[in-house]
Amino acid sequence: MKYAFTGLFVLALAVPAAQAQAPAAPQTITLAQGMQRSYDGIKRNLTEMAEKMADSDYTFMVTKDVRTFGQLMGHAANAQFGACAAARGVANPNQGNDNEKKATKAEIVKALADSFAFCDESFKMLTDANAVDMVKQGPNSVARAAVLANVIGHSNEVYGTGIAYMRMKGLVPPSTERATRK
Repeated sequence: MKYAFTGLFVLALAVPAAQAQAPAAPQTITLAQGMQRSYDGIKRNLTEMAEKMADSDYTFMVTKDVRTFGQLMGHAANAQFGACAAARGVANPNQGNDNEKKATKAEIVKALADSFAFCDESFKMLTDANAVDMVKQGPNSVARAAVLANVIGHSNEVYGTGIAYMRMKGLVPPSTERATRK
């Protein structure tokens, strides 16, 4: 009897918990919305990564043949400015300003934030209708969505590379940290 009561008590606690974790209602997510969500995710990951790394570790290199952590974050900012300018059909506001050469964490974090602020507009203006519009990227004509998909892909590559730097410094990457908090 004691075990039956304990079992019912555990079951009574488990049912509300299971109901609270029921899957969300299905959604319809358009191409533009999916890309905007992916962009928001990598924006969060790279921003948190840049903020989490210590100022003194911005000069850290995994090996002598790769960029420092700071140069890696600066590289992401440079790439985002260039691609998002192309997607919007405007001049690159960062032209002639190499963020890989910034000296401090504060300068690099600001450059990364500025590149995201600039790209925010590119992703906000993306619609399913204009996703296939051709834009000029270098000598090529490229579909706007392809240019922005490359922003997401490249930024994810930078984040993946940055994870090695963080792990070697004993830090848990932001996406892993969030996943383990649940």
